[in-house]
Amino acid sequence: MAHSDILCIGSVLWDIIGRAPVHVRMGADVPGRITRIPGGVAMNIAMVLRRFGLTPAVLTAVGSDTQGDELIADAQRLGINCDYLYRSRDLPTDRYMAIEGANGLVAAVADAHSLEAAGDKILRPLYDGRLGHSDAPWTGCIALDGNLTEQLLSEIARAPAFAKADLRVAPASPGKAERLRPLLGHHGATLYVNLEEAGILCQSQFTDAATAAHALLERGAQRVLVTAGGDAAADAMAGQPVLQRQPPQVLVTRVTGAGDTFLAAHLVAERRSASRQDALDAALTAAARHVSGDIPA
Repeated sequence: MAHSDILCIGSVLWDIIGRAPVHVRMGADVPGRITRIPGGVAMNIAMVLRRFGLTPAVLTAVGSDTQGDELIADAQRLGINCDYLYRSRDLPTDRYMAIEGANGLVAAVADAHSLEAAGDKILRPLYDGRLGHSDAPWTGCIALDGNLTEQLLSEIARAPAFAKADLRVAPASPGKAERLRPLLGHHGATLYVNLEEAGILCQSQFTDAATAAHALLERGAQRVLVTAGGDAAADAMAGQPVLQRQPPQVLVTRVTGAGDTFLAAHLVAERRSASRQDALDAALTAAARHVSGDIPA
């Protein structure tokens, strides 16, 4: 088995994205471009980590179909370790479909049912000795995707196999943000959320990232990073002052994967011993480059 620096647990699927250079309203029929690229939260994070020279491994479920074969082949060509993923004989490879316009994300449908159905089978390498077990748990970094079921995320929050991990947690979407509640009390978890997701987790509404970050700490989180689009982002850590930084102003050409890019770039900066301020700046810059199209998809 190949060595890996970081584990990325969660969705690895095909992103089917339709992008139009104009404002797209409900029911509109506009010209644009449609692409199919490897995606999913775990995959997006792994691809950014590779660009920074790290060797991530993905723990996920991929169907034993042609689309799954192609997806794994693409991931391996990118240098992502696929040795530990679970391949289902009965479930198809997951897909995500989105429409984006000049006005941002118009609509999206995430079909991650196979990942959810696979359940804890994707975690076997962390229990059976290949990557660790309860008595000798994985002690490195894990990027964790909120596409997992609430039951599985609850298991991860309590399991000895995850007790010593540096967990970096990202919700899959605002609609799934509530699933992260069991991880709020994990002593090694850092949550990366946007303003809307923070509001869902706190059952409230916030107008700025710093207030949202404070509220998440009060609910038991050890550390949170909250983004707010073009407004100031916040990094809050228990017992430390809240840090705020303004993201670069750029023309938005795409939005899918921006949060995953933010998490991965922040993680890399901290691995390189950057200060909290420098790590937050690096993450905001990488996310801005992504949404502006400066970084190829």
